[in-house]
Amino acid sequence: MKAGPRTPGQTLCTRFGTGRASYSAEQRTSSPAPAGRQPSPIVGDYLIDPGRSTIRFRTRALFGLLPVRGTFMIGRGTISVRDPLEESSVVVEIPTDTFTSGLRMRDRHVRAADFLDVHSHPTMSFRGGPPDQGQAPTALHGHLTVREVGRPLSLTLLSVTSTDTLLTADATARIDRYAFGLTKGRGMAARHLRIAIQIVATRDT
Repeated sequence: MKAGPRTPGQTLCTRFGTGRASYSAEQRTSSPAPAGRQPSPIVGDYLIDPGRSTIRFRTRALFGLLPVRGTFMIGRGTISVRDPLEESSVVVEIPTDTFTSGLRMRDRHVRAADFLDVHSHPTMSFRGGPPDQGQAPTALHGHLTVREVGRPLSLTLLSVTSTDTLLTADATARIDRYAFGLTKGRGMAARHLRIAIQIVATRDT
């Protein structure tokens, strides 16, 4: 993939869910893609900024009657954009003790041995490969590891913005906690969680 000519003062924001791209001032554009494919982020290594990145989740409790929302923090991570794009990768570590749902008693229970067991397993991790280059919405396939149990997980990329120094991304996924052996609290806690991920990463220079 050869970098196309750059026009000073442009940035490219790719909306994977719609297939549209929009331009704004004060940055530069990523490389153009062949017709029918989404533009790729600028090649380089990016360090995820934990202070500006987050994972939000929503699920239900009490046999589906009570909505539950909360967050995990991201500890550290890297996004490696390569040429060719097929050699790109992403690695993210998530401290399990950052689980927060707004109810202290529930948070303590989820962090305890019945669920995340944060003392024995202080981190979860996600390792992914390059995003699909087919039809929108774009998927990024990888493996999520929780309590040393790894299972495939596909993220749906909603948007990616790339400049010379910054990469941002929004993604969603659906997680089956039973697949990781977290089967306690059947009925009291729902089986599935829907997550929304917001990533801000700075280019490693």
